[in-house]
Amino acid sequence: MKAAEKSAHIAPASGGGAAPRHVAIIMDGNGRWAKARGLERTAGHREGVAAARRAVEAARDLGVEYLTLYSFSTENWRRPAGEVRDLMGLLKQFIVDDLPRLRKEGVRVRVIGDKDNLTADLKTLVRRAERETENNTTYTLQIAFNYGGRDELVRAVRAAADAVKRGDIEADDIDEATFSRFLDTAGAPDPDLVIRTSGERRTSNFLNWQAAYAEYVFADVLWPDFDADAFADAIAEYKARERRYGGVGDA
Repeated sequence: MKAAEKSAHIAPASGGGAAPRHVAIIMDGNGRWAKARGLERTAGHREGVAAARRAVEAARDLGVEYLTLYSFSTENWRRPAGEVRDLMGLLKQFIVDDLPRLRKEGVRVRVIGDKDNLTADLKTLVRRAERETENNTTYTLQIAFNYGGRDELVRAVRAAADAVKRGDIEADDIDEATFSRFLDTAGAPDPDLVIRTSGERRTSNFLNWQAAYAEYVFADVLWPDFDADAFADAIAEYKARERRYGGVGDA
């Protein structure tokens, strides 16, 4: 994003009974789901795509304005080549199969992460999905693919440094708001709620900058079994919390 472009700050939800505007999900447990059923890991990933579709629908019904799904991390390249190919193929299939419906329902699609290492055909599909939905306003679906929080920060620092070299901005003028314009999520509010499935208690290099004040819910359910009820339960837990942002609460 060019430094000259302005990105209005979008305030996060306050918690304490308010629904989250932005929910981000670490979709974990596909492999264990498949193993427990004597299936190949690919089967778990396919069921994970079905769970992602349910999450998209549930987010709309629950009043979420932004949904970010962590589908492939920069570290996932270490997995077996066949599994990586399958994951790439699943993203292609998701875009091809679901784009018409998402476009019709007014969902804006963004893919965040380093797109340079994606195959040419996948890059084309990503550009198509983003272009055909860029004016949609029902809510925003962000798919984090080939994404890593540290990688994003490094790329943002380089972009900011290039802007300084060009004279677009002064180094002394860089504050949090200015720096945020160089992130993949520029223009979106920070996540209010981050959900991680499968019972793991890690943030896994996801939205390191953006989730600084997010509430976390760690659900024991494996991702392929995550449904609208589980989503609603996580939001209910979020609503019961008080977000203070370093200030003093009511208690």
